[in-house]
Order: sequence, then structure tokens, then C-alpha cells
Amino acid sequence: MMQESRDNSYLFGGNAPYVEELYESYLHDPASVADHWRAYFDNVKQVPAVDGSSRTDIAHGPIVASFAQRAKQGAIRTISDSADSDMGRKRVAVQQLIAAYRNVGNRWADIDPLKRTERQDIPELDPAFYGFTDGDMDIVFNISNTFFGRTEMSLRDLLQALRETYCGTIGAEYMFIADQKIKKWWQEKLESVRSKPAFNVEQKRQILDRITAAEGLERYLQAKYVGQKRFSLEGGDSFIACMDELIHQAGAKGVQEIVIGMAHRGRLNVLVNTLGKMPKDLFAEFEHKGPETLPAGDVKYHQGFSSDISTPTGPVHVSLAFNPSHLEIVNPVVEGSARARMDRRGDALGKQVLPVLVHGDAAIAGQGVVQETLAMAEVRGYSTGGTVHIVINNQIGFTTSDPRDLRSSLYCTDIMKIIDAPVLHVNGDDPEAVVLATQLAIEFRTQFHKDVAIDIVCFRKLGHNEQDTPSMTQPLMYKIIAAHPGTRKLYADKLEAEGTLPVGTGDQMVKDFRAAMDAGIQTSDPVLSNYKGKFAVDWAPFLNKKWTDEADTAIPLTEWKRLAERVSTAREGFKVHPLVEKVLNDRAAMGRGETNIDWGMGEHMAFASLVASGYPVRLSGEDSGRGTFTHRHAVLHNQNREKWDTGVYIPLRHIAKDQAPFLVIDSILSEEAVLGFEYGYASAEPNTLTIWEAQFGDFANGAQVVIDQFIASGEVKWGRANGLVMMLPHGYEGQGPEHSSARLERFMQLCADTNMQVIQPTTAAQIFHVLRRQMIRQFRKPLILMTPKSLLRNKEASSPLSEFTKGKFHTVLPERDDTIDAKQVTRLVMCSGKVYYDLVKQRAEKKIADVAIIRLEQLYPFPHKALVTELKKYPKIAEVVWCQDEPQNQGAWFFVQHNILENMSEGMKLAYAGRPASASPACGYAHLHQEQQKSLLNAAFANLKGYVITK
Repeated sequence: MMQESRDNSYLFGGNAPYVEELYESYLHDPASVADHWRAYFDNVKQVPAVDGSSRTDIAHGPIVASFAQRAKQGAIRTISDSADSDMGRKRVAVQQLIAAYRNVGNRWADIDPLKRTERQDIPELDPAFYGFTDGDMDIVFNISNTFFGRTEMSLRDLLQALRETYCGTIGAEYMFIADQKIKKWWQEKLESVRSKPAFNVEQKRQILDRITAAEGLERYLQAKYVGQKRFSLEGGDSFIACMDELIHQAGAKGVQEIVIGMAHRGRLNVLVNTLGKMPKDLFAEFEHKGPETLPAGDVKYHQGFSSDISTPTGPVHVSLAFNPSHLEIVNPVVEGSARARMDRRGDALGKQVLPVLVHGDAAIAGQGVVQETLAMAEVRGYSTGGTVHIVINNQIGFTTSDPRDLRSSLYCTDIMKIIDAPVLHVNGDDPEAVVLATQLAIEFRTQFHKDVAIDIVCFRKLGHNEQDTPSMTQPLMYKIIAAHPGTRKLYADKLEAEGTLPVGTGDQMVKDFRAAMDAGIQTSDPVLSNYKGKFAVDWAPFLNKKWTDEADTAIPLTEWKRLAERVSTAREGFKVHPLVEKVLNDRAAMGRGETNIDWGMGEHMAFASLVASGYPVRLSGEDSGRGTFTHRHAVLHNQNREKWDTGVYIPLRHIAKDQAPFLVIDSILSEEAVLGFEYGYASAEPNTLTIWEAQFGDFANGAQVVIDQFIASGEVKWGRANGLVMMLPHGYEGQGPEHSSARLERFMQLCADTNMQVIQPTTAAQIFHVLRRQMIRQFRKPLILMTPKSLLRNKEASSPLSEFTKGKFHTVLPERDDTIDAKQVTRLVMCSGKVYYDLVKQRAEKKIADVAIIRLEQLYPFPHKALVTELKKYPKIAEVVWCQDEPQNQGAWFFVQHNILENMSEGMKLAYAGRPASASPACGYAHLHQEQQKSLLNAAFANLKGYVITK
């Protein structure tokens, strides 16, 4: 019976030559055989060789053919490389073949666990393309420019070595890199081991343990919380082994802090299996029993976490950044946080701090913030010493049905090429290859301090979320996935088959993990409790503070004069531009109290006094050194410089011997990534005055996602305090729709829960005090400053010295004209910003004595007490007019009217004077601008018209 069964099997009897031929074809090109045969032969390859080795099987056909050809030529012998012309051509061809595999061998690599596509036709990878025949396979060539451990090899052995190195389960891309040292480094690292890992039994057991944990958690959640969203990692389980190795390898290289940014896919898995969040705490969130201490909160797969992980070389603090659903927007935030941690440690190269960004395949190729963030990788103000990028490449993106719709590039990681970052594409079904790729990535980053990417090509077992049915749009793909046993089982079976682990070990590990989940505990707990690192920041002093808390922001006269001399002096022999020299001379006179202080000097003195007191200042923007409107001149340029990269002097770095750092950066031309970076910096460093300045306030809307998802709501969603300052030039001077408005109304709309401060200062003293208040008062909320343009040089906006040495920031600036008799005032005009000076001029021209004008400098939180104090000064007030430059549907009008009404007496009327509602922030026609400006100024003093509210 058994003999009959064998004779009839497709593997025995007369079918054997056919199967042998199929196997030969498979070894030459796996895609050349049917799927069921490829699956069978894949399993055959997992079985160890007779000699116990794990060497890859090779096709016998070419060897047989070469012997036949040699027999025709006479005695078979090994031919050594010689100097004749034909051999010269072949020598060159061998070098071309080596170069071809280094350049495009990755395109033949076995990196797709689903094996859905046929191998591309790349003639350059076939020896026949260079004229080689089977008879040339035993010719020995000099290959001293490779790292295979030999200076000479037969063509056959060389081809085998190249294919093992570049066409295995790791496909390496590095030949596009301009730096020859880096290319050689990768050649040595890959070719010396033929891209094959060599792990011991314990290392392999650890890899299996991590993959078991990854799969186990997902399957446990799937069974226990049916249909609840969790954005499963299943299919990309090797990612957890990658993260485990990354932390340990980074720790071994001296890294003490790792900052991770990732989207929702696999996030819960990282929280539990990498960061050590207790499973019972995660289960409580699924059961809606978790703590709810925030005003709003967020879903569990947006939550951040941090822990101190024990590694053989010491503890590593690992932080997972909070982030919204907006894919990739966390990237610059993570980079900024990492830079702050580097600066705190004095770690200029990033030897102790490592940023890690985890991407999706569709997001890294599709989201523009990726390019913006990469563009900052190696510029002075934003470099973080190299980022490790990991792509969970499930080959489907989100719900894309057709790969032709996914992207325009060959690989999702092709964007990395803009900064010469090497990429390792690796088959997610080969966990050992994933771990080897991780080791190489960390080693590369440690040596070169540049970005590097690991592209884990895997699949998504379930839908985009657990309520999705992916087979509706990807029926073929999900038939293959349904038949896939899972990465864990493949790896466990492999280890058991080769005798590394006893049979049944894999199943027992699954049972052990499930038992731990039932108990709500970890199978292993590497987290150090109650450990506090030397460079940890204590946010406690900044929590539960009130915006009304007072701060002494004035500075003594003697200190003022000392600082003023410093900021207005260039070093000896330094030749500044004549126009800048006048600015410095004017500032020196201001410092001596001879003239009023202008905006640029007020800013400078705020910065100088802060760094002198130990508060670092970080200011960045597209033209922040000079200032968009040439008012700042924080960086002086030697007009006699002889080299392009020398000859600058920054007075604010020479304030005092032990002063805090001052850094001003002319950023790359980006809003979204740079603002995200500065938010991240401020989130990690509460003791630094961190400022982002828009070139024009209008351009801030290029970073709207950062404003909406982080700056406005980060604290109520995640409990993350942040003291970032945004300087947004704002003012209507006839410069058109894109150079007038910082979209004040958008910030006002976002204001709630005392989440930020929105301020429009109108004097030099006000900007001085508000910047100092932001640090001296232990209240860390984002500060949105509508900064001026024309007022920068308006003498009316300058302030006397006494307001700096005795004053403070005023949320409301009262009437400044002493000739206005408060008892005779019947109308109060309230405004904010530049329009105040136009109103004062109009009142003087019309000789109006019964109208008072006050400025609302702080728009949010609304200063009710200060407004009530002003209203009480005018007993005869019957009318209140809000006057603004902006159109009626913009500016502050709709957001302050109810606050003003609340403080008015019964019977008072409230009216609006300003531009009519408009779809555009401002008009582009100069004459129309002038007409509108004249009209709104007249309306402020004329009989009330239009929309009037009577209380």
C-alpha cells in the first residue's frame, strides 16, 4: 500500500525528472514556477542540509552545462585570469557585474513575504549580458575590490556570493550615495557576511520571544475585544524584534535617550512589548475603565509613553511621542524633542540621543512633511546626529486597491535619497534579517551620524482597522494573506527544524504569553521603576499655574545699561555695514536713555536679560537673524570677511561670562516642519525661550496641522504643557492678501480651556515684558504674538526707559492722552494692534474730545478685570465701538464681542467699525486699501450704523 502510494505521488516515480527541472527553475528564479510549487520549494529550503549547514542550495543545471562545454574543449581545467585581450574584456565585465549587483541587486532581492510579483528582467544581473557562457563559470578572477574574504574567486562562486549578498532577504540601496567612504563601508559590512546573520541560540530565542509577544498581543486583543479599533501590527510582527534590538544596540553604542515617533499601526504593541506598559492598563482602556483626568483626552492609539529600559550596558530612557492621526506630522516634533535633549546634555553630535521615526509605506511616500523634515537633517540649527527610519511596509498603504495608485517611485523610501540616506529593504518573514538590518543601521548611524532607513516589507493581516473588510478591494492579496501561517510560526518551525530549539518550543511560548495576558502582566519586564536620569526634566513647577500669576519683568537701571552696552557693540576690528552701524549707534543711545527704545532694542534687551539670568533663547524662522523687515540685526556680518563661512558676530552671545546660550537660526524655507520642530523642542525644554517666527504671519497657515493638532490641543488631549512662542507679523499696510494678516481669527477660534495666550503688543515695552514674562512666570502655555511691521520703526510705538526699569506687561493699555477728560467721555473705542495709532491721529485731526481709545493687548485669556477697570473710569459711556483693520468675518471681532458685552452696563450699545466681510484677508489694490482704511476710521467716530448690540 505504501509502495503504491509512493509510486503514484507527484514526488516519486516517473515524475522525479519533472520535479527536478522545476526545482532547477525555482533556484534560478523563484517567480518562474507556479505559486504552489514556490511555496513547496520555500519550505524545502528551510530544511537543513545533510551536513547540518544552512547554506543555500544552488542550481545544478549550469554546472552540468559548463562541464559539458569544457569536455568539448578538451580536458577540464580551472583557467586563471590572464593578460590576453579576451580575458581583459572578461576582467572588465566581472567588475561591471559586481557593480550591477551592488547597484540594482536589491531589485532581485527576496523581500516580499507574499511573493506577489515576478522578478524583474534586469539583463545587467545576468552573466550572459556580458558575454559569459557556462564554460566561463570556473575561470578565476581577481576580486580584490570586494569583501568576500578572498582576493580571487571563480565566476561561479562570485555570482553565488553576489546573489547571496544583494538578492537575499535584505535588499540594500546605498550606491546612490555621493560619499565614497560610506559606499565602501556598506560594501564591507554586507559582503563580509553575505548579508546573512549569525546568531547564537539565545539570540534566536530572544527574536522568537519578541515575535511571539507581537503576534500574541494582537490575537489576544482580537479575541477579547472583538471589533474594537487597535490598528493591528499582525503581519509586521518582526517590527517588535527590530525595536528590541534597536534599543539594546543603541544602548551598547552609548545612547541614553531614544525618542520615537510613529503612527497608529502597531502602536499598542510598542506600548506593551517595547515600552513595558502593563497589559492590564491597556485592557482597562479597552474596557473604558482607564483614568480620565484630562479635559478632552484622546484615543488609546494616539497615546505617548516613556520608560527607562534596562539594557546590558545601562538604562536607556525611551519616549514615544504623543501624536494625532495626521500621518508623519509627528516627525519634526520628535526631531525637535531630540535636539532639546541633545542641547541639555551638551551632546552636539547626538551620541547620547537617538531619534527614531516609524513610517507607513503610503505615508512616507505621500506626506510632504517627510521631505521638509529630511531637509533639516544636516543643517546647523536642526541636526540631530542622524535618525533611524523604520517603515512598516504592509504593501497596501491604507486602502489603496492598486499599486499603480500608491506612488510614482519604485520604492516607498525613495524620498530618503534626497539626503543620501542608505536604505535596507528586508523581508518581514525573515526576523533574523530584520534584526541584522537593525544592527547595521545603528552601527552606521553611530559611525557617520546620518539618517538611515530600514524598510520592513511585510503585510497587514487584517484591515486598515478592525472594522474593515480588506477583501472587498484586495481579494487576491487577501487570499494569499489568509493562507499565510504567520511570521511567528514560520520562524518557530525553522528553528525547530534546524534543531536550534526543541520541538514544541514555539507552541509553548505562545501558551506562556497567553497566560501572562490573562494575568494582565508582562512575560518579561525590562522597565526600571523609580529611576530618574541625571538629565530628566521636572515639569512639576509649571503645572496648575494661573495666567494671572504675577511676574517681576522689570530690570534695574544699572543692569539695563550694562546689557545695552553689550548688545550695541561689535568686537574690535569688526566692520559692520554702514546701515547696521547706525542701528548699533542708535541702540547705544537708547541704552543710555537719550532716546526712546524702539521695537528691535526692546526685543534685544528681553533676550539679553534672559540669557544673563540663565534662560537659554532659541529663535528660528526664515529670516530671523536679520529680521524680515531688517529690524533685528541679531547677527552682524563683517563687511571685510575673506571666507564665506566666517566673519559673523552675535552680540547676544557675549552678554556675560556664565550666560545661557543664545541661538538664532535662519531656517530652511519651511513652515510646517520647522514649527513642528520648535514645538517638539519646547515640549522637552521648559526652561528655554523657544520662538518660531514667520516671515509673514500669513505663511503660518502652511503649518496649520501643527497649530491645530499640537499647539492648540496638545495639553487637553495629552496633558503636554508647552511654552512655545509664535511671532506672526500682522498688520494692514496695503501689501495685499498674502502679506497683511496672520489670520488672528483662526487662533481666536481655537482658544478654550486657557490653552494658549494670544497677544498683539503695540509698544517696545510691551514686547520686552511679554517675552520676559513667558519665562519668569512659571506658566507654560503657547504664546501667539501678532507682531508688527510698520510699527517696528514708528516712533509713536517706542517706549521711554522708565517702562523697562519699572513697568510690566499690561493686558489692556489705557487712554494715553492726558487731555481727554474721562468724565466727559461718552464713547469708548476699543481696538488691538496698529489701528490704534491711526485712530489717535484721526481723533486729533477731528479734534474729538469725548471719545477715549484703549488697546486690548491680550486677546486671550480675556482680561475681564482690566477691562472693567477701564470702563469704570468713564461714567458717561453710552457707546462702545470695536475697531479693527481686518474684515468683519476675520480679526478678533466675533471672539471678543461677548466678552466686551459681559462687562458693559445695561443700556450700553456695542458696535463694529472695520472692513466689511471678505473672502480674502485683504485687498490687493492700493486705492481700495486706502478707501477702506479711511472708511473704518471714520466709522469709529461717526454715528453708530450697521450691526449694533444693546445690552
